[in-house]
Amino acid sequence: MKAPAGSVRVVAALRSSIPLLFSGFFLFGGATTANLQARYAAVDLAPAPLRGRHLSWIVWATTLGAVAGPQFAAFSGTALVGYGVPTLAAPFFFSALLLASAGLGLLIFLRPDPAIVAGTAGQSTETGGVGRALKVVLAHAPATLGVSAMAIGQLVMTGVMAMTPVHIKSAGHDAAHTLRIVGVVLSFHIAGMYAFAPLMGWLTDRLGRRPVIFLGVVLLLGACALAGTAGHNTAQLAAGLMVVGLGWSASTVAGSTLVSESVPPELRASAQGLSDLIMGLAGATAGALSGAIVSVWSYATLTLVAAVASVLMIVWVALIRRRQ
Repeated sequence: MKAPAGSVRVVAALRSSIPLLFSGFFLFGGATTANLQARYAAVDLAPAPLRGRHLSWIVWATTLGAVAGPQFAAFSGTALVGYGVPTLAAPFFFSALLLASAGLGLLIFLRPDPAIVAGTAGQSTETGGVGRALKVVLAHAPATLGVSAMAIGQLVMTGVMAMTPVHIKSAGHDAAHTLRIVGVVLSFHIAGMYAFAPLMGWLTDRLGRRPVIFLGVVLLLGACALAGTAGHNTAQLAAGLMVVGLGWSASTVAGSTLVSESVPPELRASAQGLSDLIMGLAGATAGALSGAIVSVWSYATLTLVAAVASVLMIVWVALIRRRQ
């Protein structure tokens, strides 16, 4: 689905069509949700003491391409100028081509299906699906905490990350130079999200799920302070976005592990899908509101709002811990 989404966005740029552009992003979001579900397969197949580490390696696996990809943004942006493709749209053409190749590879070589190996295929549809999973998640504090941690991580990360390229563009650089700066900053951000995931997995297994969730929220709070006071300082922006990624990594790895082990096996797939639905809604809300906040106020105000959300999550973690 990601490959067609990239193609739709290129066509949208060629036709200057906002509805078509939004359609492309909608398809891309759906494909990203499906990809995120892959991390749970590692938890289902892992022994309990190693669940965090196994899940984190799935998250880490995207690091090389994710970090290297933005470095080719400037080159790919100008590569199709002679064909009439706008500089800011051309990278989507190459991403669509690569994603189609990756999808074909998975279709051919991912045998057997991990769900079949785990012996859980089809269980969630026989036991009430997402509706029953929601009741179970709300009834179990650890599962609620795990979903909340992933949601707040996604909310803060998406809100700050989505508006950072806009903030960089406001410095007044030309398109090519803007792409270079965005590429550097997002490379650090993505490195924070994925490159240190094995460390977060090890800490999750070693220290426990809740301490790592707390660590993630503290990192998000520090990231908001760094990015919000950076102005157009590229180095500080890159540092702030990297710490945002680290906070997201900690909350997602620990939160995902906590959700998976806090619900019955027959409802695990439904609960995992529910948690990613809530993550997606949190990210979509952050993306929509972040643009409005930056347009009315500023990027610094956006990071302040994100910091307040992080503080509220710290209070939530503390209350759950005290209740238990």
